[in-house]
Amino acid sequence: MLGSFGSSSSSRSHDEQDTTNNHNNNDPPSSVVAPLPPFQFHQIQRRRTVFASSSSPPAIQMRQFLISCAELISRSDFSAAHRLISFLASNTSPFGDSSERLAHQFTRALSLRLHQSISASASAATPLPFPEAQIASVEQPGLVQSSYLSLNQITPFIRFTHLTANQAILEAIDDGQRNAVHILDFDVMHGVQWPPLMQALADRYPPPTLRITGTGNDLDILRRTGDRLAKFAHSLGLRFQFHPLLLSNNEDDEDVDPPLSSVVLLPDETLAVNCVLYLHRLLKNREKLNRFLHRIKSMRPRVVTVAEREASHNSSCFLQRFVEALDHYAVVFDSLEATLPPSSRERVAVEQVWFGREIVDIVAAEGEKRKERHEKFRTWEMLLRSTGFSNIGLSPFALSQAKLLLRLHYPSEGYQLRVIADSFFLGWQNHPLFSVSSWH
Repeated sequence: MLGSFGSSSSSRSHDEQDTTNNHNNNDPPSSVVAPLPPFQFHQIQRRRTVFASSSSPPAIQMRQFLISCAELISRSDFSAAHRLISFLASNTSPFGDSSERLAHQFTRALSLRLHQSISASASAATPLPFPEAQIASVEQPGLVQSSYLSLNQITPFIRFTHLTANQAILEAIDDGQRNAVHILDFDVMHGVQWPPLMQALADRYPPPTLRITGTGNDLDILRRTGDRLAKFAHSLGLRFQFHPLLLSNNEDDEDVDPPLSSVVLLPDETLAVNCVLYLHRLLKNREKLNRFLHRIKSMRPRVVTVAEREASHNSSCFLQRFVEALDHYAVVFDSLEATLPPSSRERVAVEQVWFGREIVDIVAAEGEKRKERHEKFRTWEMLLRSTGFSNIGLSPFALSQAKLLLRLHYPSEGYQLRVIADSFFLGWQNHPLFSVSSWH
């Protein structure tokens, strides 16, 4: 059922924690289950319990153990943190229920953060439940690419953002000259967003020419993406060009101006700029982000489409960021639990590789090394308006398309769609997860 997002609350006290003194693999060490410090207890009391779809004490306790472990690491109590990580590692699994699988991913991330913290403090090396090599294995390009394609198939998240952004672009083209269309797509990935839009353009008479400038940090992937899109355009009889724009892998040092200045703009083209799950990567440097937005504004695009995760993972406070991430990904894992069979290999790949990679980055990386800096829509709205952009209301037809997508391909009652401030929000069980908006 498509509905509106609401809020609910439930409270938990530290009395619910396991206070057993046993020290075997199935029991947490008593030294790490003392009453939570003020910060954690406040976080637990003020937030809705979303760690698992079940409200059973084990799931609640596991969530508290994870937060306690994060707190132990933050105050450099490495010995106690290691004992708790060992307990969590032996009591979680990537193949259990959603709460177990989520705890497994966060335990893996905490294990890496502990390893880095011990190394930085020059303490004696301690073997960890998750070797660093095992954690780093999810960064293999082939695994990341295949997990992205699985994510696009088994969840509505990517399809929803692509469908809604495409409709905004098509409607912007209708309002202006459409003999030639140029799309500047930031992080084109495999280009899966564009075949439906190309089909829509090919069905028009006369069909406009289409030129896509796709950015990325792997030239080989960009070229293969361009070849696939060119072959598809040829099958449609659509005049098409693809221009790869290589961005530096070292985003810390690379300025955005040189690659943007190399974008060729033609006077007879209608320009659309597509930023789907991209802008948050620039939040590590607000000056760079502001410069990027001003540069895009100077290109005078007909429309700028923005899709972002509806989450707050950009706090410099590790504990706050950890709790926010724990609650956000709990909702994501619950949606996968409810909509996919337990035997789904695609779900396992998406959780362990795609979302696992994000969780490791949010939890284990600090400073300039952290890339997943998600912010909620209100932050993007403020930044875009301060740069001179105005929000373009998404159309009723775009809304009906999004509803149809959910009804036909993801018919679970848990997915919900809401319109706020002329923008669309897709969520699960009253919790918004993604937002899509268009700007001019």
